[in-house]
Amino acid sequence: MATAERRKPLTHAGLVLFGFVMLYPLLWMLASSFKRTEDIFTEPGLIPSNPTLENYTEGWDALGEPFSTYLLNSSIVVLGSIVGNLFACSLAAYAFARLEFRLKRLWFALMLGSIMLPIHVVIVPQYVMFAQVDMINTFWPLLLPKLLATDGFFVFLMVQFIRGLPRDLDEAARIDGCSHWGIFFRIILPLCVPALATTAIFTFIWTWNDFFSQLIFLTDPEMHTVPVALRTFVDATSQTPGARCSPCRWSPSGRSSASSSPVSATSCAGSPPRGSSSGSSKRRDLCDTRDWPWPRRRCSRSRGAAARRAPTAAR
Repeated sequence: MATAERRKPLTHAGLVLFGFVMLYPLLWMLASSFKRTEDIFTEPGLIPSNPTLENYTEGWDALGEPFSTYLLNSSIVVLGSIVGNLFACSLAAYAFARLEFRLKRLWFALMLGSIMLPIHVVIVPQYVMFAQVDMINTFWPLLLPKLLATDGFFVFLMVQFIRGLPRDLDEAARIDGCSHWGIFFRIILPLCVPALATTAIFTFIWTWNDFFSQLIFLTDPEMHTVPVALRTFVDATSQTPGARCSPCRWSPSGRSSASSSPVSATSCAGSPPRGSSSGSSKRRDLCDTRDWPWPRRRCSRSRGAAARRAPTAAR
């Protein structure tokens, strides 16, 4: 007994040390956000020598729209998805668990089969259908399926939960004069709070982290959500500096304009599009890194041009 008491401090110290090791990458990332780019890898410590907030101030307005716009868009999609799943999936689950109708087992099997379909299989038909009704670049393609109980996983979860509730409660409510709607809202729904909470939590996590479907249906930068907006900070080589170059386009006035879709940094060029005249403005490389706060690196097109000129100079 005394030996076990002496081992407790050592056990706690080991757990604290292990927890610090697991949290160190997160702490390092948080500390690096207060450092300048050139100090991130030169200062291994967690405490920055010259703390700064310019990374937050520049990043908040770096994409043409304030980041609050993307947070608001994600909040609308997430809240709408949660409400839609809670209402529609609970109604469908009540029908499968308590009602009797024709081909009930067949529809239930089809619902279970829909769980095995990946999103890539249904995204193309959905896109074609929503494009025909002019709903692309709106939130409806993301919210309308939730209102139609298309998430079979949550329907199955609630069906199993409702089947575990005694039917005596339904019969007592029916004797008191309740209809199916009264039984659902007054008896079944209050008892399904654990299943509803699970549905809300998983819907929030999956919808907030969803990137593919939001990228497909939301094409306007003003409609982008947080995952899509964060991805535009990173170029094709997974380096953040390319994000300053990637959304650039040529404008005759010599200024860069934001692109409506994320493109890789390697495709950014300083020449105007074909068929356009630059007037009195000169050709300009929009990938010019002289004004960047991070270490300079030449644009990929410039490196490619230099590589092509090298053999000619040698000859």
